[in-house]
Amino acid sequence: MSQPIQPVQRNEKHSAAWGKRKTLLVSTLAILLTAKCAITQEYRSNFSVRPGQGVASTSLAREISEISRSAQPGQHVKVIIQYKHAPSVATVGRLQSSAARVTRGLRLIHGVAVTIPVGALAKLANDPEVAMVSLDHPVQLMDDTTDTVTNAKSAWNAGLHGTGIGVAVIDSGINENHPDLMDATGTQTRVVYHQDFTGTASANGAGGHNDLFGHGTHVAGIIGGNGYLSGGTYQGMASNVSLIDLRALDGNGSGSDSTVIAAIQAAIALKDTYNIRVINLSLGRGIPTSYTQDPLCQAVEAAWNSGIVVVVAAGNYGRLSVNGSNGYGTITAPGNDPYVLTVGALKSNGSSNRASQTKASYSSKGPTTYDHVVKPDIMAPGHGIVSLAAQGATLEGSYPQALVSGSDGSSRYFSLSGTSMATPAVAGAVALLLEQNSALTPDQVKARLMKTAYKVFPNSTTSHVPHLHRNYTEFYDMFAVGSGLLDVQAAMNNNDLVPATAGSALSPSAVYNPVTGTVTLVNGNGTVQPNSVVWGNSVVWGTSVVWGSSVVNGNSVVWGSSLPWNNNLLSAFSVVWGSSTGTSATSVVWGSSLLGTNTAFSDAGDDEQ
Repeated sequence: MSQPIQPVQRNEKHSAAWGKRKTLLVSTLAILLTAKCAITQEYRSNFSVRPGQGVASTSLAREISEISRSAQPGQHVKVIIQYKHAPSVATVGRLQSSAARVTRGLRLIHGVAVTIPVGALAKLANDPEVAMVSLDHPVQLMDDTTDTVTNAKSAWNAGLHGTGIGVAVIDSGINENHPDLMDATGTQTRVVYHQDFTGTASANGAGGHNDLFGHGTHVAGIIGGNGYLSGGTYQGMASNVSLIDLRALDGNGSGSDSTVIAAIQAAIALKDTYNIRVINLSLGRGIPTSYTQDPLCQAVEAAWNSGIVVVVAAGNYGRLSVNGSNGYGTITAPGNDPYVLTVGALKSNGSSNRASQTKASYSSKGPTTYDHVVKPDIMAPGHGIVSLAAQGATLEGSYPQALVSGSDGSSRYFSLSGTSMATPAVAGAVALLLEQNSALTPDQVKARLMKTAYKVFPNSTTSHVPHLHRNYTEFYDMFAVGSGLLDVQAAMNNNDLVPATAGSALSPSAVYNPVTGTVTLVNGNGTVQPNSVVWGNSVVWGTSVVWGSSVVNGNSVVWGSSLPWNNNLLSAFSVVWGSSTGTSATSVVWGSSLLGTNTAFSDAGDDEQ
């Protein structure tokens, strides 16, 4: 096992947190959905999962089976029930007769969120209408150089500012009256819609129009702040987008799978009303099952299939090394879903030169657990990002040293770090691309951004984190930096198109062959051919490899000397890839001993050198 996770120092800012508010002094910005009861190591070893498949033997998620065995009489649990078809009134009535309390309808996934006695779970598992029962996991929180690094100014010079594009921010809320979120007249907010899913709108005032935690406003500013109070210095990526505030986290940064799914459901329903083309999810949680069975992943896929580009944070667990795994296998859900555009974080090192950007050591790496999907998809600046402050919010009150003054002398900006900050930079870039060509589908947007990403990286870099007294060496392979650094100008100048159908730009899965000792990329119907684009015959890019020639050599994945999977005598091998057959669920790195309810792992804020 790895060394115990270091406690976070009180004067740090963070972007990833697990646990309740008392551990949120370890959290500031990456809202991370976390399982209260993570799968234990010994239980994980009792069953096998093949890539792309889930546990097919039962409709009761394994984590719930674990809970039911150890539950006390009369204990209740919050779960999400997914049905094979939309549940009928009679179905809901049967639930209520078993002392279950329905808390929310989730028609998007043919499901309901309920609080139910643990003793009634077995009956649910035997219901022929039930497809899956899973925990309603608690959820919590996971600029000035970004624009130059990503070449966004080329789009601005072409008159593109995201005008007419709606971006749904599913987060802790947005303070709509920040001057940087006003329109060109300075009199009308560009936050065009608010809806609260936490049940605390009355405590938040004005129907939930405020952000009591402070994370969502910061994210919104990176997407669409106009830089009014900073003379343009802290302008967001798409300064004239319309923002749709779907609040899934309360003033303590807490929520659940069901609140996020309900917000996604609303974004789909409001798509035509506000031309919602992008959803930003600067959040994540551990992965308890295959993406094919995870209700949160099913929700983001539904949004993608409806024509909305879903941009998701990769997670901030790149420093988590289990048995020498060097942070591989730590992508969080729903960033593990092959449809969505998953974003990792780079740090600027005080320079806006692209060649100076290095991977932030906390940025999570692939492959994903269970399915071994190649993630992240793309990288963007995420370290020490200055964006909008929500005055009086929890984060700003906890970290006053991170406040930044605007041109009027007031502290209306705030500096945060993490994949939560890299994600809205990409979401804003998507809005620019869609303003340029509104006919692009989510898959065409994803493929174009990945194909045109800046791919020139060193083989490795080393950074020092003072408060952890450790150096971290990062290797620049596809599981660490995806397809490369977001390049808005290159994307705007590219006209290549994958097929418009959903799923034409699925992130591939990596499959280890224990006989040959090689890893191949597999997408749906077969292995990706050498010297071809990751998406095989469906792409018209000829010999241009999305990941770059230095990453793919024939059918074998190459990433320098990091190789946690390359020698099955290493303990790290089983962490990333499972048993020697490559199919064991022991490739899961999440466990109650690592990421339990009251444990947190931080990204170290601005002190990484």
